[in-house]
Amino acid sequence: MMAKAARAAAAWRTYREVTKPGSPGLMARVRAVPRMVGAVMRGQYSGLGKGKLALLGIGVVYILSPIDVLPDFLMVIGVADDFGVFLWLLGTLLGESGRYVEHERSIIQGNLEGA
Repeated sequence: MMAKAARAAAAWRTYREVTKPGSPGLMARVRAVPRMVGAVMRGQYSGLGKGKLALLGIGVVYILSPIDVLPDFLMVIGVADDFGVFLWLLGTLLGESGRYVEHERSIIQGNLEGA
């Protein structure tokens, strides 16, 4: 029961962050993910560490993998762990990519002011 409430709260926080006026929208965040990953790997963006990026990658592999900590044949329990990882992954990626879009905007703004 507590896990459901935590997942619902995380989903609500993500929704509020994405819909906040002035913040990057959902599609801007989604399109920024590949750029963010590339920038982190090239050492051009320090807002997201390589360790956290690796955890996000592990989350993707876990969701896609047929091997689970809690097997899916346990029905509700087996699917719930995948869903929990999915919500964490989605919330984290949207939050981090939003910060990355803001980082890009600040660089562009700085370049415009310096020109």
